[in-house]
Amino acid sequence: MTTQPDSAATPKRFTIPIGPQHPALKEPGFFEFTVEGETVIGATLRLGYAHRGIEKAVVSRTWVQNLYLLERVCGICSHIHSLAYCLGVEKLAGVTPPPRAQAIRVLIAELERMHSHLLWLGVAAHDAGFETLFMYSWRDRETILDLFEQISGNRVNHSINTLGGVKFDLTAEQIVSVLKAVELMEERARYYLDLVRNDPMLGQRIRGIGTMSAAEAHRMGVVGPTARASGVGRDLRVEAPYAAYTAIPVVVMLETDGDLQARFIVRIREMFESCRIIRVLLDHLPEGDLQARMPRRIPEGETIARVEAPRGELFYFIKSNGADMPERIKLRTPTLCNLGSVLALCIGRQLADIPMLLIGTDPCFSCNDRAVVIHQAGNREKWTWEQFRRYGNEALR
Repeated sequence: MTTQPDSAATPKRFTIPIGPQHPALKEPGFFEFTVEGETVIGATLRLGYAHRGIEKAVVSRTWVQNLYLLERVCGICSHIHSLAYCLGVEKLAGVTPPPRAQAIRVLIAELERMHSHLLWLGVAAHDAGFETLFMYSWRDRETILDLFEQISGNRVNHSINTLGGVKFDLTAEQIVSVLKAVELMEERARYYLDLVRNDPMLGQRIRGIGTMSAAEAHRMGVVGPTARASGVGRDLRVEAPYAAYTAIPVVVMLETDGDLQARFIVRIREMFESCRIIRVLLDHLPEGDLQARMPRRIPEGETIARVEAPRGELFYFIKSNGADMPERIKLRTPTLCNLGSVLALCIGRQLADIPMLLIGTDPCFSCNDRAVVIHQAGNREKWTWEQFRRYGNEALR
């Protein structure tokens, strides 16, 4: 901790570094908060600690091989990353997956949304000191993970998608299991919604904390449940529907209070909507093939693919030069859009509120880190790939 000298009449200012390894998050990120007493008056963030070079790695692998790499960008929203990639490549190739494959893709996406929200609810409760809610939500999350294992054989990286469709069909037994799980999730979501709205201890940590108006949400470009909790109806399943969402109207869950409690409520209400979507899908599940034929070489061109991940808009830019490998893939995750709001909202708040403000955006640093800014002798600069390579060679000599 460092301190800045001030006059006797002015309270001392302290700069408190938190991270890269810190108690609130399980991933590395470096924050510096300037405080007067317990009040935050300034904040900065440094990213890059979880940078894994995925965008560079994909250009040296085939279109099919990249499926297995990109679905490991994030362990929580594995399916939605591979779905965004598949949608972009299929658009370049002019291929439309069969209706049954599109329905299965959306079903898995909605199961993954519930899984992500339950995981986040437990982590947020843990940071608030509500260990019972943490254990309850993670217990219920196991129901979704068991479904993933039953359908695909995998609990984390499901590997459902393939270029042109999906790899696995749904059996009658699996459909029954999904419907039973949906019924249980609705029951548990009702309990969690009542808890978040009425529990006095949790209310002290989330009610009226980090309030963000709709105008501020627009200005800062936040996405996903963070934006919808401030009354901003951004949801790509409605604005730019893809896969089976073109045939299923999605109801956007909105709250207008804009505080942490509203962000809790939006995510729990979205679980109800996910249950409804899954039931509609299974009631009208099309018959037919699971895959369409894809070319080994993707035609030259470039495109974008946008999907609604559990945290918000996930954006993929894909460029092909006509070979069997991509020329460029660039992705932007919702965490990058939402983190800036934390730095703005923490000003004027108590230091003890910062962990909850941060967790309220459901950050994921592993799928966020894309570039590194180098500090050398007081200068800030972005390095090219050649500079990184040369630096690495020199360091290892």
